[in-house]
Amino acid sequence: MLSTMNDDPLSIARITRQGAGPHGDSAEVVTWTESGPRRSSYAEVGREAARLAHALRELGVTGDQRVATFMWNNAEHMAAYLAVPSMGAVLHTLNIRLFPEQLVYVANHAEDHVVLVDHTLLPLFASLLPEMKTVRHAVVVGGDASALEAPPGVQVHSYADLLAGRPDQFDWPELDERSAAAMCYTSGTTANPKGVVYSHRSIYLHSMQVCMTDGMNLAQQDRALAVVPMFHAMSWGLPYAAFMVGASMIMPDRFLQPEPLVEMIAAERPTMAAAVPTIWQGVLTELDKRPRDISSLHEVVVGGAACPPAMMRTFEEQHGITVVHAWGMTETSPLGSLARPPAGVTGEERWAYRASQGRLPASVEGRLVGDDGNLLPWDGQSVGELEVRGPWVAKAYYGDDDPEKFHDGWLRTGDVGYLTPDGFLHLTDRAKDVIKSGGEWISSVELENQVMSHPAVAEAMVIGVPDEKWSERPLVAVVLHEGKTTDAAELREFLTGRVAHWQLPEYWTFITEAPKTSVGKFDKKRLRKQHADGDLDVVRLA
Repeated sequence: MLSTMNDDPLSIARITRQGAGPHGDSAEVVTWTESGPRRSSYAEVGREAARLAHALRELGVTGDQRVATFMWNNAEHMAAYLAVPSMGAVLHTLNIRLFPEQLVYVANHAEDHVVLVDHTLLPLFASLLPEMKTVRHAVVVGGDASALEAPPGVQVHSYADLLAGRPDQFDWPELDERSAAAMCYTSGTTANPKGVVYSHRSIYLHSMQVCMTDGMNLAQQDRALAVVPMFHAMSWGLPYAAFMVGASMIMPDRFLQPEPLVEMIAAERPTMAAAVPTIWQGVLTELDKRPRDISSLHEVVVGGAACPPAMMRTFEEQHGITVVHAWGMTETSPLGSLARPPAGVTGEERWAYRASQGRLPASVEGRLVGDDGNLLPWDGQSVGELEVRGPWVAKAYYGDDDPEKFHDGWLRTGDVGYLTPDGFLHLTDRAKDVIKSGGEWISSVELENQVMSHPAVAEAMVIGVPDEKWSERPLVAVVLHEGKTTDAAELREFLTGRVAHWQLPEYWTFITEAPKTSVGKFDKKRLRKQHADGDLDVVRLA
């Protein structure tokens, strides 16, 4: 028996019409500039999306050609987010922080036809364009388009000139909800980046989860500060979710340093925000130096890397801001779980839930797999690799067969941890980062969190290094807060009683800056190379 319900497709065009129509005059995109905020109502962004769609048609985008963006978070990028998928093409957000050879690789692999590029990024982009073999049009957003020299076969256009005089309405076609809407590539720290292609259906369902109370709880009355880049996992779904429910967005453009971010918060009064932990650590440091009123912020969503519990407590106790710990991947669109404690939980028990990666929602099914390939129970103790599947979880990479990553319809996340009976995920490490010492496992993440709870420590990275007696032991690389001092012996003593005695690290090094990936995660691969090359000044405690 079939239902009597309509089977209308879930599409980005629906989100576009909703945001530009009913929410058109009540919500806005605020783009930060050198001279302060630039405001665009959702209705204006919708009209710009229509003009962009007409312009792209003229550039030969008539089907599912890839239209890439090489841009910061701003109103023009939002217009592309709406126009490209709604017209039936595929949005490809190029991660400007990838290595140049990786950027060329992904542009060619995706077969990008048009690239929208921010004028402030032209020096970088100009060096890449001659190697982008399928690109036929480069559209310069802002600034002087003539500053970009076109290689043979490529036409350069001014964004403003291209859109001038175009109709501000577009007849968005009805599309199969399973068709491609957008694509992102993984950060590619160990091999070439892999392409993940999102469907209209997956983005629509993911946007609804962002707005649910067990998601980011985004609502119409919110003003969302999207620090997480629009070129990284679709800005964690915030742009589409905000347009869906009419929540205003504050876009930082290229002003991602702590000082302008704090100025933004004080001036534009966001109610929620999203960014990786290193961003929020910088915000805390800036507030310590120059306090400002950031009381409008009620919640900040932190993901991309494990958030130190000490930082979460500081935000809540000193600023009244709740840090919501989240977990996800490019392959999961990226929302996988959020840590909202169950009703009625208080005190220290509440913090235990807050420090977890959160509860898997109904649309993300998870399981734990042991080293022997057998499934493990959700008992809060059994540790294995997390595998997930669901309507916004990838089942394959674009143009790359990777049977090691996908099997039996499940995505192997590479994350190691345990699940509690009530569905809360606790990750103890990445599979490649677990330290095996004397036959026992040591969690590098747990050690990092404990070291970072010391008041002198800004950041801590832990990797496994060779040891004659135990095969492998943890090495702790420490970045100190400005003006603070400590030494390895004091930090080791600080850890006593916080971790098992046999896990106390003997190897320590102090560094000025923690190496990070293109999306702000600790880059342990680089730290391992620095150690192997003898570039670290390592202290060994007896």
